[in-house]
Amino acid sequence: MLILKLFFSFLKVGLFSVGGGYAAIPLIQDQIVNVHQLMTLEEFTDLITIAEMTPGPISINSATFVGTRLAGPFGVIICTLGCIIPSFIICLTLAYFYYKYRSFSGVQTVLASLRPAVVALIASAGMSILMLALFNADISSFKIGDFRFIECGIFITGLYALRKYKMNAITVILGSGVVGTLLYLITGFVA
Repeated sequence: MLILKLFFSFLKVGLFSVGGGYAAIPLIQDQIVNVHQLMTLEEFTDLITIAEMTPGPISINSATFVGTRLAGPFGVIICTLGCIIPSFIICLTLAYFYYKYRSFSGVQTVLASLRPAVVALIASAGMSILMLALFNADISSFKIGDFRFIECGIFITGLYALRKYKMNAITVILGSGVVGTLLYLITGFVA
């Protein structure tokens, strides 16, 4: 039963995550955390963090990590196939029609109208991760008193380093990990 839940959950993610891997994160969260309650939000966020750091598309990495965590090696295969089958079929079909009808203005209009939805999905994923990092809660259940100052400082410093000094993202990620670990060891706080 778990295998079928995972397959159909990732099949839905593969069908409806328009705009790339980051647009898939809120859909995966909804299926795995909210609908089927197979993971807690904190476990899911940890897996998404690992999926972002590893090479490859984040939606496939997320499917792989969720499959591993919930059903082992067979879960990896099922979740990954569920995630890529819709995209594979849709891409083949769309490529055929796009090359056949790409000169029509209606095709360009449809593509342009999808952009705002993609931006909204990516913003939703970013907001979920930010709220969990700064308040250890979902956007619907956070309390101002639970604000995490160390994480906020690391976030602002990392963002500043990326924007002002154009630092390499890997350097910022590794540096944030080292600084966060040292700060928690020194202050005695637990994340």
